[in-house]
Amino acid sequence: MAISVRGLVKRFGGATPVTALDGVDLTVRRGTVLGVLGPNGAGKTTLVRILSTLIRPDAGTAVVGGLDVLRDARDLRRLIGLTGQYAAVDAKLSGLENLYLIARLLDVPRRAARARAREMLERFSLTEAGNRPAGTYSGGMRRRLDLAASIVGEPAVLFLDEPTTGLDPRTRNEVWDEVRRMTGNGTTVLLTTQYMEEAERLADALAVVDRGKVIADGPVEELRARVGGSVLRVQPADPADLPAMRAVLSGAVRVAPDEAGDEGMLRIPVQGDDDLTAVVRLLGTHGFALARVDTREPTLDEVFLTLTAGAPAPEREKAMS
Repeated sequence: MAISVRGLVKRFGGATPVTALDGVDLTVRRGTVLGVLGPNGAGKTTLVRILSTLIRPDAGTAVVGGLDVLRDARDLRRLIGLTGQYAAVDAKLSGLENLYLIARLLDVPRRAARARAREMLERFSLTEAGNRPAGTYSGGMRRRLDLAASIVGEPAVLFLDEPTTGLDPRTRNEVWDEVRRMTGNGTTVLLTTQYMEEAERLADALAVVDRGKVIADGPVEELRARVGGSVLRVQPADPADLPAMRAVLSGAVRVAPDEAGDEGMLRIPVQGDDDLTAVVRLLGTHGFALARVDTREPTLDEVFLTLTAGAPAPEREKAMS
């Protein structure tokens, strides 16, 4: 295994500590992508910071690339790449200088370091801006430079903490292509994301984290099967009835109904025909006229919402932000 975590615990605070990780177990096979999903404050970033040796756990073990994150931290840093939630490049250096510096710090020979720096600029569409100070870059350009910096050393294990937040669709696709290229060459990736499409496109397996625990893990189809059932979609004849319909159903179904974007519909997870019939009968009892009713298999968004029903405690979000 490229990553093996057992019983990982991390607490923040003094007299009344907040538990960010509460006995996390997970594994990642070499050359694969593990997508880590979870609400804000679930512990995803804390997990990444421990695995990349930035903070120490309070209990448990973590081994990355065969090296212990505590005993072998110095050696481990040479094997990994990290892109955090915010760009960490030097604003005074040019894009080329940032990449060259990091490559040299990783003991890449000078000539090879320059070649890799230029290659990264080209891959992330930054060649024209390569000689400008990074401080003059737009937010998206700095994000791309930060991603390039995390892989300029060809890491064996790459940690990506919400790497495409704020990127336009075209740039996001470029990042996805680069992740696939790296895994094709044997790099292992741990990816935290809020984009379900990103998780579905890139991840070989998923781990869902909530309140500091891994509450579900496995391939996407396995998680869909674990949630079970289908998703019932109902559309009122009068769009103004939507809030009232949601209020009626919220107290009567296992998972609170979710509005389906701009479609003017409610999505309700159901377990078989009995649940479906009960929902439709309840809406009829309350006098709602329906324009449309259909069912389908749950999307990854709906799987996520079902598994993480209930929001994280506000104090946990504050402590981990």
